[in-house]
Amino acid sequence: MLSKVARVGCLILALLGSVLGTFADDLADFNAAVEAASAHNRVAIGYLRTGNADLASREIDRLRDAWARFTERFSGERPGAFADNALYGKLFTVVSARLVGADLMLKTGRLDAASNSLNDIRGDLYNLRKASGVAVLADCVRDANSTMDTLMVYNDRALDWDKPEIRSGVATKASSYGAELDRCDGMASEAVRTAPEFRRLIDGAKASLALIPKAIAARDTDLLHRVLIELRSFDNLLAFRYG
Repeated sequence: MLSKVARVGCLILALLGSVLGTFADDLADFNAAVEAASAHNRVAIGYLRTGNADLASREIDRLRDAWARFTERFSGERPGAFADNALYGKLFTVVSARLVGADLMLKTGRLDAASNSLNDIRGDLYNLRKASGVAVLADCVRDANSTMDTLMVYNDRALDWDKPEIRSGVATKASSYGAELDRCDGMASEAVRTAPEFRRLIDGAKASLALIPKAIAARDTDLLHRVLIELRSFDNLLAFRYG
């Protein structure tokens, strides 16, 4: 009798493992399909930033094709990780509408508005994953971008170093940004983590961050300004390539 119960228990565990494995595979496929579309989105945003409407239009077309393939695969069958996520069902219509809006803005010469629509798509995907506790490198980069925004507040030639809250604020925000870089470095795949481009951006940003304590100690506004400009450059490139 005990042997029979044990066999049934093993069967249940095997079936559960199979189901969980399927969910994991579905999520990996989902993330890969999102990244395939997001790569075109990032490039399109980059072209819009530099005013190249023709190349941006080409990338938006590629983004639309990638999103159509993604929709066909995942709109009817969501990965288990998003089973109870109310944002999932809305994602497909919202993103499709944003793509239409981006195309319209581009055709009427409103490049900033087109870029905003594409950035909103990144936000939609970020919010979806965050609500389900799904973490990917692109979201970590987005968090790092937000932290960098708070550090850039101190890019002020009239900075009053005599105020202790200024010195502690710069140090705290710099530390927070460094922590975000470490997190992104840790969650990147082995292929990405060892890629020369990724290493140049992460290691370059960390090297710049290492100069901030020196700027604080010397109350050197010019040095802080140079470091923050360097960091923003690394930060923008991280967003363009991996965000």
